[in-house]
Amino acid sequence: MDPQQTDGTKSPQTADTMEVPQLKPVQDVPEIDLDDIDKLLESLSPEELEELNGDFDPDNSLLPPSQRMKNQTSKAPTGPYHRKKLLDFLEKKAKEEKDWEQNKPFVKEIRGKIWKPKVEPKSKEEEEHLETEWDDILTAASEEELVDLAAVLGFHGMLNQTQYYAGLDNMKIEAGGFQGVAKAQELIKVPDEPPNKTDVEESIKRLKDNDSKLTHLNLNNIKNISVERLVEVCETLKTNTTLETLEMASVNMTDKVAKKLAEALSENKTLKVLNVESNFVSGEAIVEIMKAINKNQTLQELRVANQKPEVLGNKVEMTLVKLIGENSTLLRFGIALEFPDARVRIHEKLQENNDNLRKKRVGKD
Repeated sequence: MDPQQTDGTKSPQTADTMEVPQLKPVQDVPEIDLDDIDKLLESLSPEELEELNGDFDPDNSLLPPSQRMKNQTSKAPTGPYHRKKLLDFLEKKAKEEKDWEQNKPFVKEIRGKIWKPKVEPKSKEEEEHLETEWDDILTAASEEELVDLAAVLGFHGMLNQTQYYAGLDNMKIEAGGFQGVAKAQELIKVPDEPPNKTDVEESIKRLKDNDSKLTHLNLNNIKNISVERLVEVCETLKTNTTLETLEMASVNMTDKVAKKLAEALSENKTLKVLNVESNFVSGEAIVEIMKAINKNQTLQELRVANQKPEVLGNKVEMTLVKLIGENSTLLRFGIALEFPDARVRIHEKLQENNDNLRKKRVGKD
């Protein structure tokens, strides 16, 4: 490229020799000698060391709060720190001090203008149309008469429920008018059921003796039965051949008793109804009871709902579905299931058992 321009002069950018600025070498940073710092600290006076020690960064969140500021307490402690005494002292001092007096007493003031809706003047025709003979009648009517009229016309929004239904039934309307308070109907007191007075010891003795008159044993809601007595009741079922209904709901039954009951049911062939609701039987123990029932298949009704472990789990429910599918005599099964699939399949099997029993009873098997 020709360095000469059209006018015969040289371009400054295309000069023959271009000077490049030379960079100055960076000076080496001197290393810090720890011995020099120690000598410098030794030369400082105690006041200077204290001032140097108090130079903290209060905004440094990496430091603990005790190191963000200088300790400015120079007074020696008068005694050991006692939190309760300090709080009691502060509370006592606060009660003894008088409240600050207000410079100006509080006065409720309403500032600004109060909004009032604009009332449009009515025409003479409207006033003449509104003024009728009913205005005089309603004005002279008493409050009881107005309440009665509102009830007859069905203005239930103006009355409480008691006054409204009294007006419909032509009953005497409760005093109080439109401001009357509806009163709830008095609750019907239902007497409590008498406590279960079944003699447990006598019942166990009769079960062991295989008493033919004892076909129904009710131990429901007896809370003071010991575990040993419950186990003994279950053990008697192995040899008893007369008992048909056993109710043991809400007797604090645990898995220990439930497993003994399952062992007895595997040998018993006469029991038809079993109720162990509202106890502390787990899902695994219920499965054991169901396995024992399937051995002889004589039980027709089993109730195990409302146990302390409310959720049985999918594994337990599917196992129960399989066991009930192998049973052909169970007609009623009281239990709370979580999964719809298990609930539907158990219901269908129980319905099938009932249908087979009905066909057998009418002779259509």
